[in-house]
Amino acid sequence: MFRYRDEVLAALWVYGVRPRAHTRPELVREFINDLYRHELRRLRDRLLRNEFPKHEYLDRVVAVRERYRVLALRPRQWVMDSVDNSGT
Repeated sequence: MFRYRDEVLAALWVYGVRPRAHTRPELVREFINDLYRHELRRLRDRLLRNEFPKHEYLDRVVAVRERYRVLALRPRQWVMDSVDNSGT
């Protein structure tokens, strides 16, 4: 069983993702990573169709990365520790 951190759940909810207690964080991260890669590919395709100037591409990539900051965390950081380290 996994207890996801509140801030991670909030970040996942933006994508409509609500993992259950038995959903492995690795699986959820893979799914979010697939969304991220899909969005980057769409952005590249739009660039190739000349939908925006090339000099805007980097800023747009950075904006996409900002929306997927949860991917900067490792899956084990998405959940609460199951061991109480407080010493009590």
